[in-house]
Amino acid sequence: MVYALTINSTSFPAAKVAKISDIMNLALPLALTGAGLIFLVITLEAAFDILTHGDNPDALKKAYASITTAVLGLIIVIASFLAIQLLGAVLKTDIIPK
Repeated sequence: MVYALTINSTSFPAAKVAKISDIMNLALPLALTGAGLIFLVITLEAAFDILTHGDNPDALKKAYASITTAVLGLIIVIASFLAIQLLGAVLKTDIIPK
């Protein structure tokens, strides 16, 4: 005897994704968390370089440039998140649940 399989969200996890906003609900928090962790690691590494290479001006310039790049990257990530939120408000869909 052959049984037909039903596809629902409990037996098939991919069935939970019905629209693009569902994918965004899964991907954006992960991307923001990853960006925050990368920012933290780069900032801590640059701070350690400042503490250990305080007498070398070239190393200090490199460390300050790393901090500047990390801050600019975080600003870009936050701006893109806000742009997606604005796009969701304009299109009247909840991209990120509240």
